[in-house]
Amino acid sequence: MASSPAKQAAADAPCLSPLLSEFLAYVRYERGFSLKTLQSYQLQLQAVSSQLNNPDWCSLTETQLQQHISSCRKSLKPRSLALRVAALRSFYRYLQLQGQVNTNPALYLQVPKFDKPLPKNLDVDQLQQLLDVDTSDDLLACRDKAMLELFYSSGLRLDELVSANLQDIDWTEALIRVRGKGSKERILPVGRLAMQALRDWLSQRAALVSADEPALFVSKLKRRISHRQVQQRVKLWSQQQGLNQHLHPHMLRHSFASHLLESSSDLRAVQELLGHASLSSTQVYTHLDFGQLAKVYDQAHPRAKKKD
Repeated sequence: MASSPAKQAAADAPCLSPLLSEFLAYVRYERGFSLKTLQSYQLQLQAVSSQLNNPDWCSLTETQLQQHISSCRKSLKPRSLALRVAALRSFYRYLQLQGQVNTNPALYLQVPKFDKPLPKNLDVDQLQQLLDVDTSDDLLACRDKAMLELFYSSGLRLDELVSANLQDIDWTEALIRVRGKGSKERILPVGRLAMQALRDWLSQRAALVSADEPALFVSKLKRRISHRQVQQRVKLWSQQQGLNQHLHPHMLRHSFASHLLESSSDLRAVQELLGHASLSSTQVYTHLDFGQLAKVYDQAHPRAKKKD
């Protein structure tokens, strides 16, 4: 009987214990977690294993894990401790699924609270300045304008833009299918100006690659553009358009969310467009505080307002 992809891939990390190796293969190949998340989990769980002297994971108690977290408070920042606890919780959920443990000893681990930094965004005038790109007789400028417009038009993550293929665009309905975190797909609208920029890029794309290349955006190396290349081009255009600030792709996604929320006040719609699993994530991205949430609630809920 053939083994699962997770079992087959467990040998990819020979330095890990079998349980850790199988867990990492499971979240990568069966859950579809990103490579970044996989690397974070591996780093955190290896650190726990090393500091606890290769423990028997199935016999560790909540008290032992809490003692470990407490002992790391002087050497690790609160954000790093939170990442470690998240890795432990996910690992023990896997062990529960496998029948290795009955309860999750990491479920109620306590970590110091920390403030999540709010991402910065550009205002509408700055976006207009950035997107006013002269693409005449410049193949790369044409490509870059299409990338910038798509970032802001649809709120894409960097990885979603890089992994986009030609077949993901519905040219008739002005939609794009993207693959987000956990390989979850969602369909997003693409604005009129972004669609025009994409058509302009498509008319010149053949000068770089053949028709059988699936990637929507490609580089001078005649292959799918990389994350680093996109970051560099966004930074370059920020400088060339005179914005005088460090610009990265996520600021365009955040600007999309902030501007949409300002004009619509529809928090749930913004959550769906961003592909957030929880409303709390959207709250961080869009600078919402409890006062703003209460305002949205008062406007939307039929029993929110009291009668005089």
